[in-house]
Amino acid sequence: MLTTDHGEVQTPVFMPVGTAATVKALDGEDIRTTKAEIVLANTYHLFLRPGEKTVSEMGGVQKFMNWNGPMLTDSGGFQVFSLGLGAKGETLSKIDEDGVTFKSHLDGQVHRFTPEKSMDIQRDLGADIIMAFDECTPDKIEKKYVREALDRTHRWAERCLKRWEENGKKSAQGADQALFGIIQGSTDRDMREEAAKFISSMPFGGVALGGETIGYNMEATQEVIGWVKHLLPKDKPIYTMGLGRDPQNIVDIIKCGIDMFDCVAPTRLARNGALYHGELLGENFESEFSNGRLNISNAQFIKDKSLIMEGCDCFTCQSGYTRGYLNHLYKSKELTYYRLASIHNVRFMVRLVEQMRGKMRKNSRNQELGNSR
Repeated sequence: MLTTDHGEVQTPVFMPVGTAATVKALDGEDIRTTKAEIVLANTYHLFLRPGEKTVSEMGGVQKFMNWNGPMLTDSGGFQVFSLGLGAKGETLSKIDEDGVTFKSHLDGQVHRFTPEKSMDIQRDLGADIIMAFDECTPDKIEKKYVREALDRTHRWAERCLKRWEENGKKSAQGADQALFGIIQGSTDRDMREEAAKFISSMPFGGVALGGETIGYNMEATQEVIGWVKHLLPKDKPIYTMGLGRDPQNIVDIIKCGIDMFDCVAPTRLARNGALYHGELLGENFESEFSNGRLNISNAQFIKDKSLIMEGCDCFTCQSGYTRGYLNHLYKSKELTYYRLASIHNVRFMVRLVEQMRGKMRKNSRNQELGNSR
């Protein structure tokens, strides 16, 4: 259980992503109906538009988006990676010891992020949990650079802690802020273990696993967790960043002992016609559809009077919207489709975590009863 000034968060927990202070197509009440307990927002995007000072003057990110629950903001490190070494076209960022200089993807204007700047932006945004500024290294890069980036990330972590303490560990709105550190090291076992020891030794409120591999490649993600799990603190939440594309990913990562995870996939897939379908049976997720995704654009659904999924407790299914109607909305590019589909997918993932949490509690109780006999 995580306790914040905006409420409690049960773990494990899936965090819907509200990049620009909005979970795409959903308003605050829609998010509440999904029973999401915490939402993630993006420092880089909110810095560029509308600006962290504007968000602060509007009362912080929660009031700004009419969501009164807990929130987490990332540091902007991953976006910098995407503009630089992770870019598929023109490189828009340059990293040095002090920070990162980058061009806005919106208008080409040049900006500068340092660890201190990231902390100050996140202070103004006002989330309950903020992330240390790190350098996200790609998987396919020479070991020499991974070493340089890791050492830099660790120096930046120390600077983030110092600035967070200077800011009183509070947001500009006066709420407590917890700072999480991030373990990097690409796909190098020795460096991942080194990073786990270093970050775990520092007074962070939680520890995250970052990098291109995490969430993108589940097999490699589980391997990295296996390398460092014994080095992670037992009394702090562990967070895998950018993980939760497929329902089975959620099941697998919870089995690994991870407490927190986020992903844009539920809403992104919904917008592209993929609706989650399936259920938790025993220790595994089962679905008649590949990867647990029903493709609503398929011709077989044109006259289908069924709900997306029988027994689903999301607003969309409980309100009686049929596959046939959603097929029509999707093909017509009607805006209502994006809302109804996104509500279903987000609630699906939140409910799956609830079910896994319930199984964990039941197993724990059974174990306690067994030990007491």
